[in-house]
Amino acid sequence: MTETENKRVGFISLGCPKALVDSERILTQLKLDGYDIVPTYDDANVVVVNTCGFIDSAKQESLDAIAEALDENGRVIVTGCMGVGEDAQRIQELHPRVLNVSGPAAYEEVVSAVHEYVPHTPTHDPYTDLVPPQGIKLTPRHYAYLKISEGCNHRCSFCIIPSMRGDLVSRPIGDVMEEAERLVRAGVRELLVISQDTSAYGVDIKYRTGFWNGRPLKSRLQELCEALAEFGVWVRLHYVYPYPHVDKLIPLMAEGKILPYLDIPFQHGSTRILQAMKRPAAAEKSLQRIQHWREVCPDITLRSTFIVGFPGETEEDFDILLDFLREAQLDRVGCFQYSQVTGAAANALPDQVAEELKQERWDRFMTLQQEISARKLQDKIGRTIEILVDEVNDEGAIGRSAADAPEIDGRVYLNGATNLQPGDFVEAEVTAADEYDLWAG
Repeated sequence: MTETENKRVGFISLGCPKALVDSERILTQLKLDGYDIVPTYDDANVVVVNTCGFIDSAKQESLDAIAEALDENGRVIVTGCMGVGEDAQRIQELHPRVLNVSGPAAYEEVVSAVHEYVPHTPTHDPYTDLVPPQGIKLTPRHYAYLKISEGCNHRCSFCIIPSMRGDLVSRPIGDVMEEAERLVRAGVRELLVISQDTSAYGVDIKYRTGFWNGRPLKSRLQELCEALAEFGVWVRLHYVYPYPHVDKLIPLMAEGKILPYLDIPFQHGSTRILQAMKRPAAAEKSLQRIQHWREVCPDITLRSTFIVGFPGETEEDFDILLDFLREAQLDRVGCFQYSQVTGAAANALPDQVAEELKQERWDRFMTLQQEISARKLQDKIGRTIEILVDEVNDEGAIGRSAADAPEIDGRVYLNGATNLQPGDFVEAEVTAADEYDLWAG
């Protein structure tokens, strides 16, 4: 086997955008170390699987991916959220042929395992081995995720993320800004700011002052957003807990400095259930804040996620949740049926809700939200909006408005606009809408 045949790595990345950023960092280091990244099992000397351990269905998807990689290739390294605790033991028991298992953000351990099982002496060809300054990205060229911290200080009873990723660790603001600058220089038109708890950025380091291009900047979300706004690209905020200081971000949205978009996981509308979930906000205050945000920035888009069927959820609690939905009039909503996750405190709560009732409540929830979403999108017909183009085919272009994050929100279809390119910004009038998507021309 020749040297070039002995340094090829396959990669499977599962889970959320935060895990995707972990994958990008590992791939960048492997590329810097002289490894080739290949898209098929047959071409790979080893396959890395970055797992997701958030809920049982995600764990099963990860286990299935590991099994497939072992069947198709035989040499597999596992990392990610399933690589710790009981899940790691389960992987090793089910798949004893796995070469190495490590937890989330274990960049050095994964790279070391690749070096161990696929050793080679790196050679450098400046024409083929160059790594772009922004690193290896798994997203399209025109948008990228910008992770500003790891871990979380909350102890929500349904969640095991802190046990996998640890407590909050904020990145130095200078490092964040330098990465953002590299991405924009490389052609990124939209920065999606992510972490486990974005609004807590800097709490762990007492909002320490850092430096970017010689400028002092506090490691705090408001100052970070103000600095990111200087790049002149879309800046979108995800996973923002509704702390009081979030109110200070809304004027930045109203002034057009960052996108008028907030992804806030409210999770429920019943105070009793929120307390059982150990969530940090009260539903009544959230509704008041939503009203205030819309007064300051009428065009703000609010996305959220909710859980139905949480242990102890009564019909009254669920009716309160539906009332919250009616009053909040959120633009984009995801809903999960509660499922037990190994290690979560909520597993021990009494009055677990029957699966049939969870499904029935989920159906009712989604029916109501589809009505709200359809009505709000119908109101956009006749308006001219800015669209970021994601793809172009023989029928036209497909893009997103400021109200739409990639993968999780709606799309805007520009039929016949075959002359555009991914990453282009275009203004067009909305001509039609359904429950989730828009058509413009």
